[in-house]
Amino acid sequence: MIERLRRGDGARLRAIRLRALADAPEAFGSTLAESEARSVVEWEAQIEALPTFVWREGGADLGMVRGAPHDSDLDAGYLISMWVAPEARGRGVADALVGEVVAWARGRGLRRLVLDVGEHNVPARRLYGRLGFVATGGTGTLPGPRTHLREVEMVMELAESRGSVTARTVDGAG
Repeated sequence: MIERLRRGDGARLRAIRLRALADAPEAFGSTLAESEARSVVEWEAQIEALPTFVWREGGADLGMVRGAPHDSDLDAGYLISMWVAPEARGRGVADALVGEVVAWARGRGLRRLVLDVGEHNVPARRLYGRLGFVATGGTGTLPGPRTHLREVEMVMELAESRGSVTARTVDGAG
């Protein structure tokens, strides 16, 4: 079941984020050490600023994703912080979590979602491609000291079609 974290869930966000960083340290811009040092107030502020969706099953948080406003494109948002626990992978959890951010973006009237994914993270790139994200050709790196880790930018163009989200290719050809 997916839940949106609310005020007062800072400790819960901290726990799942630390687990994600320990499991996949090369998948995120922040490090485990940086995140461990954050105060409860900072975790609560993140919940207030970013819609955070968590997959909860059997009393445990087994996945998360967040949406964020784009820093320069008013028609776009970011899909960030995506992670699914190893024991929940391959069961549609990632699809459902991405769907929550897509719904959030549509609710804000956004036209596209952007994400950055590690070039080396082939399973994640396949997942995003299957869900309708397309590589833009844009690349970047993680912050230092991990600048050797390259990221690929992907985008999903959002369009309404019979009440659902559909993806089109970036150049509009599809």
